[in-house]
Amino acid sequence: MKPDSSRSMDHIERAHLVEPGDASHVIHRYAAAPEFEGLLQRFWIPVWSVPPGREAPQRVLQYPVALLVVSSGYARFYGVVSGLSETTLTGEGWAVGVMCAPAAGALVAGGPMSGYTDRFVDVAEVLGAAGEELTARVRAAMAPDPRSPDAHGAAMAAFGDALRRYLPVDDEGRLVNEVVAFVEGDREVVRVAQVCDRFGLSERALQRLVHRRLGLTPKWLVQRRRLQEAAERLRGQPASMGEVAAVLGYADQAHFTRDFARVTGTTPGRFAARHAPGS
Repeated sequence: MKPDSSRSMDHIERAHLVEPGDASHVIHRYAAAPEFEGLLQRFWIPVWSVPPGREAPQRVLQYPVALLVVSSGYARFYGVVSGLSETTLTGEGWAVGVMCAPAAGALVAGGPMSGYTDRFVDVAEVLGAAGEELTARVRAAMAPDPRSPDAHGAAMAAFGDALRRYLPVDDEGRLVNEVVAFVEGDREVVRVAQVCDRFGLSERALQRLVHRRLGLTPKWLVQRRRLQEAAERLRGQPASMGEVAAVLGYADQAHFTRDFARVTGTTPGRFAARHAPGS
């Protein structure tokens, strides 16, 4: 497992609505080992130090995947947050998280992900004794120095040992991985019917698949991709809000503004003014 050394804006950064000037933490990112292809995507290991009396809110437009996160104070399995995911960092701390592939959530949960949308449970609730062992191993690895690459390697190995039993990914899991990759990778996809056509599925069959494996709807997948891309474009000082709306396939600027504000809590114009370079 090697650190992601790319300096370009990757999917994690596109989803993470980082506050300008936020130096409260450093995030170490690692790709999952090739053996976990189709099950795990990447690890992220934030290490933070927030001055006493201050807070560092973190806001994320989460991807349609389950997360497993272990820190010194909790160990959780997260379903997808359908709105804006918000976490507030305080004091000193660290966490080790793995972003699953879309297929993995239902495998780890042992059933439909619809029961985990907008909520989390203790890791031991889904992994049993393996979850308790995972938590203990990660904490033992990270306790001496949470910034150490060796600690990161040992923590990620603990996740691998706990999750390897879910390989190989089932046929339906591979299909939902392909569906999500198609929606996320093609900005021309703006209607659910396009997804149905691509995979030869009826709208009802696609809805059942996405609800069962992700706890969401196909329409949500399309909208989330558009909002993440919107946030990325708004950081780059676009010529106009109308231009961004048009590129993303919105019928008009007003529709784009409503969608963006409803989920993020701010308008595209205010977001661009706050997050664009030099703001």
